[in-house]
Amino acid sequence: MGDQSIEKAVFAGGCFWCMVEPFDEQPGIINIVSGYTGGEKPNPTYEEVCTNTTGHREAVEITFEPDKFPYKKLLELFWQQIDPTDPNGQFNDRGESYKTAIYYTNEEQKELAEASKRELEESGKFDKPIVTDILPAKPFYLAEEKHQDYYKKQSFHYQLYKKGSGRADFIKRNWKKQYSKDELKEKLTPIQYHVTQENGTERPFMNEYWNNNSEGIYVDLVSGEPLFSTKDQYDAGCGWPSFTQPLNRQRLKENLDTSHGMRRIEVRSDESDSHLGHVFDDGPIEKGGMRYCINSASLRFIPKDKLAEEGLEQYLPLFD
Repeated sequence: MGDQSIEKAVFAGGCFWCMVEPFDEQPGIINIVSGYTGGEKPNPTYEEVCTNTTGHREAVEITFEPDKFPYKKLLELFWQQIDPTDPNGQFNDRGESYKTAIYYTNEEQKELAEASKRELEESGKFDKPIVTDILPAKPFYLAEEKHQDYYKKQSFHYQLYKKGSGRADFIKRNWKKQYSKDELKEKLTPIQYHVTQENGTERPFMNEYWNNNSEGIYVDLVSGEPLFSTKDQYDAGCGWPSFTQPLNRQRLKENLDTSHGMRRIEVRSDESDSHLGHVFDDGPIEKGGMRYCINSASLRFIPKDKLAEEGLEQYLPLFD
């Protein structure tokens, strides 16, 4: 990677609709586009690629800053989106155009990709061979505009597709840690368990982070997934930590909450399904108008000088 401050990474992981969301809104990710690569025909159309006769695969091209989001972390994230043991496609999508591949753009990417594949093979996580190809990058052709950022443009249909294709359940079953109630009761304090597992609410002004003035990020107490930054925290006067936005919206789930005779939007973490708090539309207008009102008991704070130690150095540029 040398001194280059910007690189490109190319991944084929089945339907390209599902390969944009995981990488989007990550620190150091400049741009993600959907397209076709690996074949010989210039500028193929979606219909042509779907015939599985052009040699192309649906793929995403990611422009990123390796000093902020290293290629090794991109690889880790890539593996967690796919079934790497499927030689003939991904989930309900079958054929050449849906086969998985890592397309390396330089020798260091090739070495890191091969090392990550070996690591996965040696981990014993899967009882079948890891068949994802590692190939030199070929010309990448942009897909039609309707396929770009599909998860944002057609959010409802996208979620139905991700679930219906089998991808969502596979990821949950194979890539997300499952937590038993007994395990969590042992790991968490009574108030942490009550908030995260029983949809509880801690007392205002009597919780750990409501008036935190240190710089850093907050992670999901259960899974360790980065959720919020102090750069987006403000004093809303409510007595709980309040944020204008999350670090990455894809790490949160929102549900209608009609408990206590109210209609509110509950916020849960995607990774561990922990209850976090609620989101309201009475936040600072100049920051987008949203207020994420979050329980301290659902979070763990990591000061900025501990981020590298915790393997979260990609968030350090937030505090430059």
